[in-house]
Amino acid sequence: MNLYRYASPASFYPLAGRLWPVFAVIAALLAVYGLYEGLFVAPTDFQQGEVYRIVFIHVPAAWMGMFIYLVMAFYGVLALSFNTRLSAMMMRALAPTGMLFTFLALWTGALWGKPTWGTYWIWDGRMTSTLVLFFLYVGFIALTESIDDERRADRAGALLAIVGSVNIPIIYFSVTWWNSLHQGLTFSKSGGSKMAPDMVIAMVAMVFACWAYSIAVALVRARAIIREREPAHVWNGEAA
Repeated sequence: MNLYRYASPASFYPLAGRLWPVFAVIAALLAVYGLYEGLFVAPTDFQQGEVYRIVFIHVPAAWMGMFIYLVMAFYGVLALSFNTRLSAMMMRALAPTGMLFTFLALWTGALWGKPTWGTYWIWDGRMTSTLVLFFLYVGFIALTESIDDERRADRAGALLAIVGSVNIPIIYFSVTWWNSLHQGLTFSKSGGSKMAPDMVIAMVAMVFACWAYSIAVALVRARAIIREREPAHVWNGEAA
């Protein structure tokens, strides 16, 4: 299969239409399974009690917020290097979902922090850099929507995505670079997982649920962008 063929909006549009329902079903099934495992099967944490279960939403949301921004930066490189229209469209399609997951990570982190640390917010390295990530998403959306010329908006958004990607390693390594109330890495190459097997199963299921959801929503949004930006003959051969 020639994957380069799908770099064209005309070829990508029907493919996205076939794929997004598949990923939506996968996301729903994994979310139901992961939440059941996390809320009812996984054991109670010996230190934090039942409140720790918010981790099954907080951690996948935080990971996806970071991962989506890196994917946007990758598409930004493609858009600037090869002037590919679809890459710019995918950046725009991914940004709202990444912003949503980052907001969810901040919100659930605050809810988790109050009973654990006694406060909803502290200006530590991870929380502050995650807040910066949220503002990068907001800035990307505001920037691309404020420029009338689509090509100029795409280039400006690509530059912001690429430059802003330096914040991702800061988020990830902040708990090891600076003293913080925030817990250390849940998974590491040297120490493996610090969680019980049932907790790991629930966590992995929720991570893949968020991943599948992100793909499904991005494909739907990309189709909408193609319909908005491309001539009618590109997409009107397929029912919406």
